[in-house]
Amino acid sequence: MSIMIISIISYFLGNISASYLIAKYKGGIDIRKHGSGNAGATNVLRTLGAKAGLLAFAGDALKGILAVILGKLIGGEDGQIAAGIFVVIGHNWPILLGFKGGKGIATTIGVMIAINPYIVAAIVPIGLIIIFITKYVSLASILGMAIFPITMLMTKQPVKLVLFSFLLSAMAIYRHKSNIKKLIGGTEAKIGDKVKKY
Repeated sequence: MSIMIISIISYFLGNISASYLIAKYKGGIDIRKHGSGNAGATNVLRTLGAKAGLLAFAGDALKGILAVILGKLIGGEDGQIAAGIFVVIGHNWPILLGFKGGKGIATTIGVMIAINPYIVAAIVPIGLIIIFITKYVSLASILGMAIFPITMLMTKQPVKLVLFSFLLSAMAIYRHKSNIKKLIGGTEAKIGDKVKKY
């Protein structure tokens, strides 16, 4: 019962989209109708600038941290795993926003900061280097999420957390399927590219 309660709370916590709220407050816009149409920090960055993008990233990461802390307090290791999964699901597919959410990178990073900050400290710099070299945030996100469960496995984390990391990685990469097609086709947007309105 406690795991079910944690899952429900975490899902609705995930529904609170910092990207959507900041875009409404800072720009008076529905971020889902601009740029990529994604309610995530990268789209806020492209549409409203670096400050808004960083705030959106921090807010979406924070809910991941809070969900896992709450999950652990109530349900231990299983509780934090359930919280981590459902806060990301809530961010990606939020019922309060018509199931049009983000891609889960910031929230996943927040989840992992609460579970194992050392893994995050190892992977995030790699992502930043990829962004600096290529200007593709999506490429950095995809590769970072692919490296994440491998790093968990190589550092001999508990089996449950390794399986958990594979699930989070799979969800994140799945959410980037359109970006993967664009990267292959050479049409993916880079940082600094002009945004469009739907």
